[in-house]
Amino acid sequence: MQNSETFYNPQKGIALLIVLWILTFLTVLVLSFSMMVRSEVYSTISFKEDIENKLLAEAGTERGILEIFYLNTNKNQKIILENMEVVKADGREYSGNAGEGFYSFRIFDESGKININFLSDGNRIILNNLLVNYGLSVNEADSIIDSILDWKDADELHRLNGAESDYYMSLPDSYKSKNSDFSTLEELLLVKGITPEILFGDGKNKTGIINLLTIYSKNNKINIKTASKEVLAAIPGFTPDIIDSVITLRDSGPDETTTYVQSLPGAGNEAIAQYITTDDSNIYTIEATGYKKDKKINYAIRSTVTVEQENKYSVLYYKSPAQVN
Repeated sequence: MQNSETFYNPQKGIALLIVLWILTFLTVLVLSFSMMVRSEVYSTISFKEDIENKLLAEAGTERGILEIFYLNTNKNQKIILENMEVVKADGREYSGNAGEGFYSFRIFDESGKININFLSDGNRIILNNLLVNYGLSVNEADSIIDSILDWKDADELHRLNGAESDYYMSLPDSYKSKNSDFSTLEELLLVKGITPEILFGDGKNKTGIINLLTIYSKNNKINIKTASKEVLAAIPGFTPDIIDSVITLRDSGPDETTTYVQSLPGAGNEAIAQYITTDDSNIYTIEATGYKKDKKINYAIRSTVTVEQENKYSVLYYKSPAQVN
């Protein structure tokens, strides 16, 4: 009787390994393709939502321009609209809807802000107060103001706590001091001591100072009829009681505010008068945000316009998307 023996065939083992390798490769390929498709789908959805939010923000911007026209047409009048809220140009937030989406907008009269291009050693106290009230130390505020003045003056001689080109050229990403006026507020990020958090806020609870500053107002005085509470608090001589009264009287009409300011103790004194005005402005910044269901997922636009006539305006500045408070 002949014994049968089972012999191991190495060719079969190699074939099995090849099959397993091919299956593994195909599995990885299929998973990669699936992830790529999902990524493309999510990207498409995100892109679509971003476009929709942008259009909603543009709707908010147009609504803001419409309200500005209405305000300018009805200057020096008590504006009472039946079943509608009165829009103020002092940074209050308003909202609306367009289709299935929503938008919010805020209007800022540029005359109610601190103009950094008019900043000088003689009026620096207002910006100093603003920065200290914001939470900076006196030394930090002083250094920032010195650096702003050095940035826009014509020479390369830095103030005690300031900075000129020699400082900026020593940075890893070097550049020179501008030695002329600011062209945009974002340019402040180039100045020694100014951080994105100071300018734009931390994205959570703390807002930045960008909406308290301007380069567009026509003089170095602050229009107390449209200035924010933060700016009013930075004006020398303005106590909390005075600030609350000014803000309350805004809803009563422009004449009441002007009369009240003229009656303030020391209002006729140059010490206060040199900082304030009640003159109207024709330059406004609109900060508009568009969103669908979740307000945290939004698109923001910041624009500055000047009203030339009753039915015409010019855009001085437009940023899309913009970082807003």
